[in-house]
Amino acid sequence: MSDMYRTAGLQNEIVELIPALRAFARSFHRNANDADDLVQETLTKALANLDQFDRGTRLKSWLFTIMRNTFCTKFRINRREAPGANKCVSGDGVAQPSQEWTIRAKELEEACNLLPEHYRSVLQYVVIEGRSYDAAAERFGCAIGTVKSRINRARQQLAARLGEEGH
Repeated sequence: MSDMYRTAGLQNEIVELIPALRAFARSFHRNANDADDLVQETLTKALANLDQFDRGTRLKSWLFTIMRNTFCTKFRINRREAPGANKCVSGDGVAQPSQEWTIRAKELEEACNLLPEHYRSVLQYVVIEGRSYDAAAERFGCAIGTVKSRINRARQQLAARLGEEGH
């Protein structure tokens, strides 16, 4: 397959993943505009570096990694360059190493893979992709209450597997 067709195919796949990217960006930013800016910067970087994408890997994971790294880099820069900050940085605690994000993301992915399929698919559809409960109920052929229940049970199982019960 020529590079032109491969690139066009990847671009189409990236467009399909924009709702999932927006949902993931909301885990970094509460402000919708900041989340959209993060999505836009992620897409810009991804499109500029499509030649670095390995076809055998998951495109969604590659995009999420770009987004996470972009956020972490901006966070570190903003922390370091805080003009007019009144408090002294010597009073700040020690920043957690960025490797912890990678480890926690891997743990979360493994825990998600252990969920029963009916919990995992609804959780991904609503929480990760940002779809509505109504859309999920229609897609999975069940009541909205069932969708909410499955998401709640999936979250409880994830918290238990990750050792975060009660949070």
